[in-house]
Amino acid sequence: MIIGVPKEIKEHENRVAITPAGVRALVSRKHTVFIQKGAGAGSGIQDKEYTNAGAKILPTIEQVYKKSQLVLKVKEPLPPEYPLFRKDLLMFTYLHLAANEPLTRELVKSGMTTVGYETIQLDNGVLPLLVPMSEVAGRMAVQVGAQFLEARNGGRGILLSGMPGVAPADVAIIGAGIVGYNAAKIAVGMGAQVFVLDNNPGKLRQIEDLLSGRVITVMSTPESVERAVSFADLVIGAVLVAGARAPKLVTAKMVQKMKPGSVIVDVAIDQGGCVETSHVTMHSKPTYEKFGVIHYAVGNMPGAVPRTSTFALTNETLPYLLQLADKGFEKAIAENLALAKGVNTLNGEVTVPAVAAAFKMKCSPVCCWD
Repeated sequence: MIIGVPKEIKEHENRVAITPAGVRALVSRKHTVFIQKGAGAGSGIQDKEYTNAGAKILPTIEQVYKKSQLVLKVKEPLPPEYPLFRKDLLMFTYLHLAANEPLTRELVKSGMTTVGYETIQLDNGVLPLLVPMSEVAGRMAVQVGAQFLEARNGGRGILLSGMPGVAPADVAIIGAGIVGYNAAKIAVGMGAQVFVLDNNPGKLRQIEDLLSGRVITVMSTPESVERAVSFADLVIGAVLVAGARAPKLVTAKMVQKMKPGSVIVDVAIDQGGCVETSHVTMHSKPTYEKFGVIHYAVGNMPGAVPRTSTFALTNETLPYLLQLADKGFEKAIAENLALAKGVNTLNGEVTVPAVAAAFKMKCSPVCCWD
């Protein structure tokens, strides 16, 4: 198979979809790999490292798309890439279609086949290709929150850990999944008072056990979310519904009741956000203020630590990429249910029920969904 890796064009997106080791694995199986010139520079990977691994360098994104059978990316394609779509092309990347109607309709119109990292799902419900970036985003959320709680950044002027005789910051984490656990782990390590809310008691038990009881776990209800948000110095939105748009668990009225200078980090923004007052921001201008509360809602948080993120992501994507390349699309999804759940569009139709429902479109699933 011919695999093409373009340079990401999203603002401040410095990740790249494959490492030289990944290229070497593909080439050793007789596949051809094209890398756009400079695609890995943001992650500290030079073109020479790719060519030494067996890749061929192409100067433009147009050439990468044109020559490839499978386009491998990190983030969803943006409007400048839409004219490059074609029916006989397979794309493997993060898509987050439930929060992006224009892209969904363009993919359907083109007839292109897409496999989304975020909807590949194991029998136990784990989303293996979302895990590494969720880990990064969860850990970054506390780091970012602590930064914007500083007075110079418009925050309340609070140190997460507090000091002897001075109480630590209150951190409310909504969601006890991968993002939530990693955020709680870092917040606890920094000395904050941490509350984790989720509607799954099993997840709350697990996070309490993993963190040795150093967090306060609360069943998530509208009332408990409102209460936690009202006293929190830092709120982290860590909600995920696989393949679907995130529910708005933090309403505008709740935000209005928050303390001036408190901070919201909405990690769920890729899927539309779980805070009603959130909208997507960029690394160049990551925050805005609403009702006196600082909002951080960057849609590609791991792009701020691209080298770590690139290597962590390739570790997880490569086995699935090898299956697609070695077996071809049809055989690969027929033999791997988890991979089949990753198919988002096929033959001009949406294949994920939650995406189709979000935009009232026809759905033609390629596998069984819960």
